[in-house]
Amino acid sequence: MGTRLWILMLVVNQVAAFRRPAEDLPCQVVHEDVDCSSLSLRRVPAHLQMPASVHLLDLSQNLLQNLTAQELLAFSSVRHLNLHANKIQFIQPGLFQNMSRLEVLDLSDNSLDLYATLKTYIGPLSSVRHLDLSGNGLFTDMSDYFLSDAPLLANLSLDGNSITKISKDTFNGSQALTNIDLHNNVIIEIEEGAFESLTGLSELDLSVNSISCITDFNLVQLKTLNLSKNSLTSFQTIDSDLQFELLYLDLRENKILYFPVLPQRNKLMYLDLSRNLLRSVNCSGPLEELENLKASGYLFTDHDKPLCLCVNQRHQDLPRLLYLDLSYNQLKAIPSSFFSSMVSLESLNISNNCLENFSVDAESPLNSLKTLDISYNNLQNLSFGENTLAALEVLHLQGNAFSTLDAGIFSRLPNIRSLHLQENLFSICPPLQGPTYNCIQLSSIPTLSYLYLSENSLMSIPSGAFRGSPLLILDLSGNPDVDLGPSSLSGLETSLAHLSLRGNQLQTLAVDFTLFRKLKTLDLSVNRLTGVSLWSGDSSVESLNLQNNSLVTLAPDTVFALQKTLKILYVGSNPLSCCGNPYLLTLLQQDRLDVPDITAATCWYTRDSESVEISVSAVQQEHCESVDRKVLWISVIVVLALGLTLVSVVSLKLCHSKTHGFKRGIKA
Repeated sequence: MGTRLWILMLVVNQVAAFRRPAEDLPCQVVHEDVDCSSLSLRRVPAHLQMPASVHLLDLSQNLLQNLTAQELLAFSSVRHLNLHANKIQFIQPGLFQNMSRLEVLDLSDNSLDLYATLKTYIGPLSSVRHLDLSGNGLFTDMSDYFLSDAPLLANLSLDGNSITKISKDTFNGSQALTNIDLHNNVIIEIEEGAFESLTGLSELDLSVNSISCITDFNLVQLKTLNLSKNSLTSFQTIDSDLQFELLYLDLRENKILYFPVLPQRNKLMYLDLSRNLLRSVNCSGPLEELENLKASGYLFTDHDKPLCLCVNQRHQDLPRLLYLDLSYNQLKAIPSSFFSSMVSLESLNISNNCLENFSVDAESPLNSLKTLDISYNNLQNLSFGENTLAALEVLHLQGNAFSTLDAGIFSRLPNIRSLHLQENLFSICPPLQGPTYNCIQLSSIPTLSYLYLSENSLMSIPSGAFRGSPLLILDLSGNPDVDLGPSSLSGLETSLAHLSLRGNQLQTLAVDFTLFRKLKTLDLSVNRLTGVSLWSGDSSVESLNLQNNSLVTLAPDTVFALQKTLKILYVGSNPLSCCGNPYLLTLLQQDRLDVPDITAATCWYTRDSESVEISVSAVQQEHCESVDRKVLWISVIVVLALGLTLVSVVSLKLCHSKTHGFKRGIKA
């Protein structure tokens, strides 16, 4: 019945083709590549001046519906055939048999589910190494009709279909597979033996499916496994002494409750367990908790078959692990011993959990760790032992509401480069102060370059607070009413490149930034500054943000200091004077200056005794002429008044002198 149906479809196709006029279409031929993409083709062009050997034939994004041997007869030498995003629903069986050089076949985003309903095998794909069947609406077992005879196939994409089950026979005709992409299907079940026969399989992507449990992972040769965005509650490897080749394991965004049971002998370098429901770094919890999880349905499949339970708490060694992400889980505690085997670990993320304590001691020094993120927990205690974290460069502690901490904790990190301390309640110790738990020491850390202290409710920045720490970036934003003195930033004159004082409600700022010769970016936005006079000489600043202040005028000396180096200026949301800022308006009109908020930058001028707001870019000379006339008339009146006063005074003096002389003469 199926054979009769495809023969009928073939006849209909040929009749339709006979009735269509020949098309002379503008395909592009460059060397061995023929590009016929996006031309609204309904059939493969029959008359093309083709090179003797075709490497690529691109027919993507057209309107092709049926593929027959007659249409592709002239392309038997093609190596890469791109049929992506057509409307293909029928392929003549055996069509690709004579294309002996075809290595790459892209059939993605078509309607091959309609072909699969014919239950007819596509025929041999003798030389094809890369096959893309993604986005075709294929259901379970439909892929079999395309994979039954593909002996050299290495890379297969079935992404974005509707497959619910992978059977043990699915890949029988494609035993050379090394890379399989099954991303974004609805896979619920994987039959035992489905992948085991693929001895060369190296990469397997099963992400965005509905897999609930992996109970007996045994793909020894696999190097990359992506199981993210499924419904996994646990992951368990078979108990074996075999050496597993797995390097990359992605288990993020599942419902995993306990740490996975990993191969005893492994080469794992990357492990992502973020955004799960992890309650412990053990592979199971207390018996009572397990019983509760069973009762709630967490530990049973649809067939009442128990999911993975860790029978014995075997020690798991991860000596080659470089990256571990445990963020966004429900961890309340992690014993220091958990890291004892992770001697190569470089990046550890435990942010957004429920940790109250975190310590690194001599038992697990984590001396290879370069990045540690323990932000957004409920940390009350943090301790780093002597001679630990020797390689640590980046530390994230933000969002923990810390108020007390060992003052010298950061000084014991010999390679620390970046400290993220925002959203805590720290205060800063003056330099050279003795040990205290009331503040943190941020001076004399010779490796520190990046320091973030925003939203810490800082009340003051002591004089020389950062002296001896060669900061490139300093963020002090979001600390309302912080007291920033003239020497608070002393010691940073030769290093500081970016400074943020945003949102501190500053009314004045007594810092001479002329001394900071490397300062490139200065953010003073969202404050209450009424004037800006921060340079006694030239400026090195290239980007200045003055948004949301109370600035009426910008002093001429400030404009002169900035005009040589300034490239970006934000001045919006200030009550600027249109007629009191001639130098600023001239600066804003320079082509070399970028003013990203120019549409929000306005100023005020007086018209008919009323204040009028206009865009700074719209200010014209006539807007200030009435003001100039008033000033002129007032000046004239003042001069006349002074002149009349002077004349009156002189006249009175003269009169007095003559009278006095006359009287003196009579007396004589």
